[in-house]
Amino acid sequence: MNSTEGCLASSAGLDPAVALFHSLSDATRLAIVQRLARGEARVADLVAELGMAQSTISAHVACLRDCALVVGRPQGRQVFYSLARPELMDLLAAAETLLAATGYAVALCPTYGTDLAAEVVQETTERAR
Repeated sequence: MNSTEGCLASSAGLDPAVALFHSLSDATRLAIVQRLARGEARVADLVAELGMAQSTISAHVACLRDCALVVGRPQGRQVFYSLARPELMDLLAAAETLLAATGYAVALCPTYGTDLAAEVVQETTERAR
C-alpha cells in the first residue's frame, strides 16, 4: 500500500458497501482476514506467515481495524488481532460460492481480472491462431 492509497472507508461520500468491498479488495488484506479466521494473531505472526514487511502488514491491519473488520486485544506490550464480526467469513464463503458458480469469469474481466488470468487468455488466443 503506497502513501497515496489507503483505506478509503473514511472518505466522505462513499457508500458503505463500496467501502466494505474496497477494504477487502487488496490481496494482502484478504490474506490477513483469512489468517485471522483461524484465530487471533500479532502483527509479528502475520509478518512471519505472509512473508511481508512489518510496515506493510501494520498498514493493512490498520485499514482493516479502521473499517471495523478487525479488533485488537492488548496484552502487555503486544496486541492480538482477531476478526471483529464472524459474518465476514459468511461473506467470504458466499463470494467463493459465487466464484465457483460463475466459472471464475471475474478473473478474466479485462478491468478487474487478475494478471495470471490475462496471461492465460492471451496464451489461449495465441494458440488458437
